Amino acid sequence: MSEDDKPGGKPAIKAKAKIPNAKNIRSPEFTPHGISAGRGSGLNRPSAPSALTAKQARKRRTLMIAGLVAVALAIAGGIGYWISRPGPEIEVTGKFAAEPKVKIPTDLAPEGKRKATASIKGTGPKIASGDTLFVQYSFYQWSKDKDEEDSSKKSTSKQLGSSYKQEAQGQPTRPLVVGKSGIKGFDQGMVGQTAGSRVVLQIPPSQGFGKDGQQLGLGEKDWVVFIVDVQAVVPKNAAPQGTKKELADKKLPKVEDQGPGKAPKVTMPKGEDAPDKLQVKTLVEGTGPALAKGDEAVVNYQGKIWKTGQEFDTSWGAEGAPAKFAVGTGATVPGFDKGLTGAKIGSRLLLILPPKEGYGSKGSPPKIKGDDTLVFVIDVLAKIQKK
Repeated sequence: MSEDDKPGGKPAIKAKAKIPNAKNIRSPEFTPHGISAGRGSGLNRPSAPSALTAKQARKRRTLMIAGLVAVALAIAGGIGYWISRPGPEIEVTGKFAAEPKVKIPTDLAPEGKRKATASIKGTGPKIASGDTLFVQYSFYQWSKDKDEEDSSKKSTSKQLGSSYKQEAQGQPTRPLVVGKSGIKGFDQGMVGQTAGSRVVLQIPPSQGFGKDGQQLGLGEKDWVVFIVDVQAVVPKNAAPQGTKKELADKKLPKVEDQGPGKAPKVTMPKGEDAPDKLQVKTLVEGTGPALAKGDEAVVNYQGKIWKTGQEFDTSWGAEGAPAKFAVGTGATVPGFDKGLTGAKIGSRLLLILPPKEGYGSKGSPPKIKGDDTLVFVIDVLAKIQKK
């Protein structure tokens, strides 16, 4: 036994070897046991030199990495779209002021809070509480589906009414005062919308028709969907907007302004005979577009009888609302029709109508006789926006 092998002898000198890191081993430098590098065993054959230079190899690796990154981004983008893709929505198509086509998807359930969106955005004045609206609308029952066997079907819907159909049947729609429609969700949802817009309202049961909904076949948990075309907006306490004109003719009635939202004071001239021809006087010249034949004007008006000064009709008052008249089509008495044609939006007019320009020799009993001359003061507030 050598001295080194004896207990307590000098320790054996261990061989030092540098083991290459696995990350630094290239495939040509290392072949796992049992896998031939070529024909035959090939284990003792020297590695064939690479045909690529170091620079070319780095370029190839860079291109491969770039390709992998591009693929990863494409996949991630697809996943991102799948996660953020838009859900089902109520689809409303068609021209403004014409009966819309409405599709309420069955896989869209009514839930959450009231929602108001404009599928067509108008550029007219904004709506505020107390404003008077002239609109066309249709509305739908929207219910959660009760068929639990078909999980893909979450709702059902059906049309309940349409003002477009009423107009076609000769039943013109009445103006609506925001805040007094009787439908909380409608009133609140229309505030902030603009004239010329098509508004889609999704109204929950708590803000809908209430108990009156039973008459329409609405259940306690049913939502209502309104499609509303806002054709004109008249602000609360609307007044003429334009340049005042002095009326110098003392033989004509005197018209005194009483403030926004109030009818003017009209005083007939004493001892003067009524004119025998139509008189059209502009008291305030508006700044808006002129009314043309076929337009529908939105106006406030007051009508009095020359002989007595008695008022026979007015749109002003506690329960009054602006009225809508077709222009130049014979839809109203001749003098009223002629007086509105060419008037600018924002104007105040004084019209004096002899019998032939009013109701003719038959009059309009019991208030208007066949020989009565009529006096109108008219504020031209807006015109109806059409298709």
